[in-house]
Amino acid sequence: MRTAVVRVNVDPTGALTPAQLREGMAVLLGQVGEIGVGVVENDPAAMPAGRRDVQLLIAADDVEAAKQSAIDLCAKAFSTTPVAGVVTFVSRGTDDDARGVLSAFGLTGEIVREPGDDGYDIIHVTLREDDLERVPESRIHTALEASLNCEVHIRTV
Repeated sequence: MRTAVVRVNVDPTGALTPAQLREGMAVLLGQVGEIGVGVVENDPAAMPAGRRDVQLLIAADDVEAAKQSAIDLCAKAFSTTPVAGVVTFVSRGTDDDARGVLSAFGLTGEIVREPGDDGYDIIHVTLREDDLERVPESRIHTALEASLNCEVHIRTV
C-alpha cells in the first residue's frame, strides 16, 4: 500500500479565527492518532486566508478514497466544508510504488527487481506493446526512475 499525501484547504472561505484554526488542528491531530493517519504538523493560522492547508498522510492506493477520508477528517475537526487539493504519493522505491506509477498511466506490468553491481537495484518492467502506443515509453521510464530512484529497464511483449 502506498502513502498518499492529501492536501486539504480546511478554511476555504477564510472565516475561521486563528484560535479556531489551532483548536481544529489539535482535534485533527487527536483524531488521526487513533486511526493511523499522519499529519504534517503546521500552523494553518499562519497561512493566508483561503489557503489554509493541512497535509494528511493516508495509506491508500485509491486517490479518490484518500481525498474523501481527508475531507471527512478535516470537516469533523474544523467544522467547515474543506476542499481537497493536490494528492501526491510518498515514494520509498518499492514495487508498490512502481505499480502505482504504472496505474497512474492506466497500465499494469510485471516488475522484477535485481541487485546491481554497484549496490543499487535494477528494475525490469515488462509492458504490453499496445500500452506503449498510448503512453510514450520515455514518460513511463522517467516517472519510474524518479519514483524508484534506481535504474529502470522497460521491455515489451
